[in-house]
Amino acid sequence: MQNVIELNRPNAGRLNWDTIIFVAIFHIVAVSALFTFSWQNMTAAFITWWVAASWGIGIGYHRLMTHRGFKAPRWLERTLATFGTLAIQSGPVSWVTTHRIHHAFTDTDRDPHSPRNGTYWSHIGWIFRGTAQIQPASARQKYSPDLIRDPYLVFIDKYYWVSSVILGGVLMAIGGWQMVVWGVFLRTVLGWHFTWLVNSATHLWGYRRFETGDDSRNNGLVAAVTFGEGWHNNHHAYPRSARHGLTWREFDINWVQLRALEMLGIIKDVHSIDLSEEIDGVKALKKAA
Repeated sequence: MQNVIELNRPNAGRLNWDTIIFVAIFHIVAVSALFTFSWQNMTAAFITWWVAASWGIGIGYHRLMTHRGFKAPRWLERTLATFGTLAIQSGPVSWVTTHRIHHAFTDTDRDPHSPRNGTYWSHIGWIFRGTAQIQPASARQKYSPDLIRDPYLVFIDKYYWVSSVILGGVLMAIGGWQMVVWGVFLRTVLGWHFTWLVNSATHLWGYRRFETGDDSRNNGLVAAVTFGEGWHNNHHAYPRSARHGLTWREFDINWVQLRALEMLGIIKDVHSIDLSEEIDGVKALKKAA
């Protein structure tokens, strides 16, 4: 694992030119969406953003597959993983492996995207150099053994881009190229930056409820654009909790959706913490807002 640790630093490892070119093209095409506004295009962008970022990344990749905050039937886990591929942030095994490494070594040199190495690095620079999301087999086996046992997750991890190609074809048939620009390119670029704000902004700005030993913070603005993922200090204090927003002011859309699934009997064993209960293991810095 030493090679992975060394590559989790700025200026370490080779430049990932394929990623740099791909991200640049998406940004350029996304800008063109500003000249082709329509309510139909905006609706397509919003729906695909909600499916990819909320159900796919926040609920699927993060709260279910990374932290096992609840139990879901296999069909649902695979569905959420497929939704996650629409965000074009790599496949489920790669994403989960990187995020589990982040939690294991938060804000140290072993963290894939620590702001202590610079805001640019934590936000976007880390995907341009070194391992980025391309974790070696040794890291995947160590940090994601539960996922690599599922052949479907391994398959879509390798071909995670296929779902976006299919989506692009559907949007092309419905609304033409302009809808593809909004529903794939613009939505993806905004989704990237919103997710990366969790890596950068929520380790730099916001308030801390718990003494977690890292720089994690709760940031309402980031929570607003990530369906609740911005309550990051709460999350680092209790990573397995599927509930990130702990008060009524910390609105957590992903948690609301999970509660709905729980009440419908679709998911079970949902882990959550309640500030009204005694909290062990983590020192509270201040009372709930």
